[in-house]
Amino acid sequence: MTQPRLLQQRLSDGTRRLLLAESEAHVLAGPATTRELAAAAIAEGVSLLDAARARRSDETVDLDAALADGTLLPAIDHPDSARLMLAGTGLTHLGSASGRDAMHKAAAEGKQTDSMRLFLEGMEGGRPADGAVGAQPEWFYKGDGQSLVAPEAPLTSPAFAQDGGEEPELAGIYLIGDDGTPFRLGLALANEFSDHVTERHNYLWLAHSKLRQASLGPELLLGQPPADIRGTSRIERDGATLWEKPFLTGEANMSHSLANLEHHHFKYAAFRRPGDIHVHFFGTATLSCADAVETQDGDRFVIEAAPFTLPLRNTLATAAPAPVTVTAL
Repeated sequence: MTQPRLLQQRLSDGTRRLLLAESEAHVLAGPATTRELAAAAIAEGVSLLDAARARRSDETVDLDAALADGTLLPAIDHPDSARLMLAGTGLTHLGSASGRDAMHKAAAEGKQTDSMRLFLEGMEGGRPADGAVGAQPEWFYKGDGQSLVAPEAPLTSPAFAQDGGEEPELAGIYLIGDDGTPFRLGLALANEFSDHVTERHNYLWLAHSKLRQASLGPELLLGQPPADIRGTSRIERDGATLWEKPFLTGEANMSHSLANLEHHHFKYAAFRRPGDIHVHFFGTATLSCADAVETQDGDRFVIEAAPFTLPLRNTLATAAPAPVTVTAL
């Protein structure tokens, strides 16, 4: 049975609507955004899926055609971009330490690197028992809603970037309730776009390398997330496949549980402001840069993974230089 997904669509006249996709994709009556429907579900004390099913109309939509038309939006957004946080955790997947470890092994003079030590701490303590606090993961900030890119839209590197590389991931989508409770709405397919050349130069530049755009797929996966998700990450250049590799995600393929990653993000009171949206990237172990691929403008990133039915596709672009001068008052 197809797992339910919630999608946002903006029509050519600028109006918005929600779609619930199960065996077919049906238009919903009432709330026009994922955030609005989630707020209604919280107020009604029901699940997001039940809230969506209660509003399902008879009108159906061809999702492949909607994606091709460019009318599907990211799985979540916020009308005030400052109220949406993009953040994530790294070294969370089995095998995810190898590429990072190689980046700065020489600087460690044969000693165990910081990346490997943090990864091993996650392997040992990233899945605590219920009620216990597990190992703290690496954490990074990517930006706010200004950095969120829709499916089929370009992922744009700043002119000063040294690289623009894909990161095929799952992202948890959260709304903070009126009482400060974080509610997980579901999971989305994501490209946590980063500058791996900058990171490779010095792992202390990880924070710089992550301040880039990111793209979310249009489908918000509802209900209990599958433990084992298998997909494909691909780069296309001039209509041909330049690089392709399978990737594994979901808790069965991770060193940390989702609950542990969520705890270490939302333990900070500043991240529990009512009404805020959080998009949290859970990490990956599969990167083209680990295979010495050098991306260039025009390359197309394609990420696919069941039970998501639509691919997440974005084309690489580079922004024009934008010199900044600080003016003293």
